[in-house]
Amino acid sequence: MQPSKIKVGIIQFPASNCEQDCLYVLKHIFGTNAQLLWHADPIADIGSFQCLLLPGGFSYGDYLRAGAMARLSPAVDQILTFAERGGLVVGICNGFQILTELRLLPGALMTNRSLNFICQDVWLRLENPHTPFSCAGKMGEVSRMPISHHQGCFYIDAAGHKALQSNQQILWRYCNARGELDAASNPNGSMDHIAAITNKRGNVMGMMPHPDRAAEGLLGSEDGRVLFASLLKNLN
Repeated sequence: MQPSKIKVGIIQFPASNCEQDCLYVLKHIFGTNAQLLWHADPIADIGSFQCLLLPGGFSYGDYLRAGAMARLSPAVDQILTFAERGGLVVGICNGFQILTELRLLPGALMTNRSLNFICQDVWLRLENPHTPFSCAGKMGEVSRMPISHHQGCFYIDAAGHKALQSNQQILWRYCNARGELDAASNPNGSMDHIAAITNKRGNVMGMMPHPDRAAEGLLGSEDGRVLFASLLKNLN
């Protein structure tokens, strides 16, 4: 399928702030037919989309907790139906938080270990290159992307963690520049250095780092392209 025929819907919630970044990358760098979809407007032709993306930001001001109010958005039923039918769903930062609130992804995103908002570049190690979201990368590949969050500490109970490992649902882990896992390279205290996961079925993914902010050399890194290139490779 030609990139221009690939439709990606970017769901805008009140106080989303990265939808334009995602739109720019998908539309102007990769040439897809990416569209902004306001959360309160019914999506009449949702079946014509190949992917839905929930961008970063602070939906509804992150009142109560990150993603909690977005869970009640009018768009939720369509997102759930889209995922149940096997459509690809991507959540970046706040989008990841929303997907855990919707139980489309396991675990939860808690307040950072430092109790502070963190905005910095981090190193990531690719743990599973055999998914629609990572197939353009290589096993063990180290990349650099920014994070920007206050509630980015991934937590899951022991049974859930074991299932993530058994089912190869962990996509990226925080690491150092050499790809090693150490305490200093885990910026928010996430369990097992987890930065990105998929659901068991493999059609829904969430990641806290921002690939949309690392897709051009002008921004300091093009490493974030791996996510978007993977989507196109999978859909072609």
